[in-house]
Amino acid sequence: MEAKNGFSNKEITEIMHKYSDFVRKICFIYLRNYDDVEDVFQDVFIKLLQKSPTFESEEHTKAWLCRVAINKCKDTCKSYWRKNVFSFEDNKEQMQYKPFENYRENEIIDVVLSLPTKYKDVIYLFYYEDYSVQQIASLLKQKENTIYSKLHRARKLLKEKLGGDQNDYEF
Repeated sequence: MEAKNGFSNKEITEIMHKYSDFVRKICFIYLRNYDDVEDVFQDVFIKLLQKSPTFESEEHTKAWLCRVAINKCKDTCKSYWRKNVFSFEDNKEQMQYKPFENYRENEIIDVVLSLPTKYKDVIYLFYYEDYSVQQIASLLKQKENTIYSKLHRARKLLKEKLGGDQNDYEF
């Protein structure tokens, strides 16, 4: 995108169209609740409108949206409502939202979602969004070696949870 103050309606529409599934999937990884996903999704694009950042490339746009989505999701998870009032048990139907079209992908993402946050972040970004370790380290503001360690541990946990021979999965 060109450097300028603000985006045109066409540019915002193009960005939303291109990255809406990406942002929703990141939100679902964290929140697992359709209503919260939609709220954070809107917040991410409102922030885009308010800040009107200058992007150097498509990758920069995607990285910015990813970082904002992760931060907004973390804020939602830390909220009083989520900690003290919201119960996943009371909202099981919300958790039936499936972000992928393929049954096998949804089955695997359910296992990914059961991982601790520090592992599901790196697995999702590496395998589902094709980010490199270097890019993930930059997005999550962590050292590359930390990301490699988390990927290794996450793969091991996934193989244990999915069962079967370790060579059955691409993790």
